[in-house]
Amino acid sequence: MPRTRLPTESTAHDSALAQQIGARLRDARKRSGLTQQQLAGDRYTKAYVSALETGIARPSMVALRYLADRLSLPPSHFLDEQNPTWSRLAVDMTLAAGDWQAAADGYASLLDIPLDDLGRAEVLRGRAEALARLDRGKDAVTAAAEAARLFSSLGRISDEALARYWLAYGLYLSDQEADAQSLLSSLLERVRAGLKVEPDFEMRLLMALAAVASRSGDYPRSLTYLETARGLADDLDDRRRAMFLFNLAISYQETGDLEAAIRTGTQGLALLRSAGAVFESAQIENTLAMAYLSSGNIERAAELADEARSAFEEVGDDRFLCAVLDTDAQVALAQGRFEDAAATAQRAIEMARATGNRGVELTAMLTEARALRAMDDPAGAQVRYEMAAELARAGHSAGRIREVLREWAELRATLGDHRGAYELTREALSVK
Repeated sequence: MPRTRLPTESTAHDSALAQQIGARLRDARKRSGLTQQQLAGDRYTKAYVSALETGIARPSMVALRYLADRLSLPPSHFLDEQNPTWSRLAVDMTLAAGDWQAAADGYASLLDIPLDDLGRAEVLRGRAEALARLDRGKDAVTAAAEAARLFSSLGRISDEALARYWLAYGLYLSDQEADAQSLLSSLLERVRAGLKVEPDFEMRLLMALAAVASRSGDYPRSLTYLETARGLADDLDDRRRAMFLFNLAISYQETGDLEAAIRTGTQGLALLRSAGAVFESAQIENTLAMAYLSSGNIERAAELADEARSAFEEVGDDRFLCAVLDTDAQVALAQGRFEDAAATAQRAIEMARATGNRGVELTAMLTEARALRAMDDPAGAQVRYEMAAELARAGHSAGRIREVLREWAELRATLGDHRGAYELTREALSVK
């Protein structure tokens, strides 16, 4: 299902909080003697800083960290940590910045304090999204189901629909494709009948339905959903259209249509580059690198991974950089540079652990295990597969658990440990 979170509309309460952050940002900038253009640096624009200072826009945690660093202040300077409402905003921004684990932990802490039904529903929905993006499907289902129930009892129909989207996401991750499809189809019918949720909600539903159909092996239906979603993107501005194309490219890749993934990703990359969106461009470059690698164009994959790595190194974002390092390792593996692949995958693992990026930590472990197998180091590969299996069991989707167990079983079988291979295969088949 789509991974990139498109901006949501701010509530009146969030708008008031954003104005307070903007006032603190403006005061700090003036004390530092910087103009809005100077504060924006080469990553943002004067207009964006102006929108933040006036409270028109709400900063992501990534943006706040960048601007705070340029003002030689900690991000906490702009957040009143003594006030629980500020803690809620901080968690929301952490979610928007893509730090899923920190967001999930933050929402869990908020649930420990007294909240009215609306506040609890909003926190549960945020936690459901964070858990879904961490591939913790069953936990996401629990949070989203309660959020949907609370929103329904309050008559918040649009909020309920969004909670049900994350409920469907959790069901999808839990390998309950039929239930996920039924729920998503119902939501799509309600939206087409006039339900207003978010500006891009219909597109998100179509892309989610495409992902479900793809996993079920119904590729023609999946591509139909994707093309319908693409037709809805014509009225978006360049930046939002680019991020939609980024999601679309990932979905095409999951259906096995690598040509469409490369074509669509390249279109999105061109739009972002023209908008000067360095950070988002790097994300698409890494996704394109993986698509080219899957298609066998290793040289182009290496070029795009180099560009993505340079961008993330420049902005100092290790959470995304570790994903590019894993891409580098996979490129090295495809080129037959097994020692380089293992060493780079190890760097990706260490960086992923430091930033809490469990998804990349798992994929990098698999990359290193494959490299060690290619280096004729089965003992080292065994250790990595065992660690990967432990990590997968602790919070990843059933599909990811099965992937790890099956590769590990294959290794054991080649080493003559048929009993061990049988046990792992049996576990893989029993994963729900």
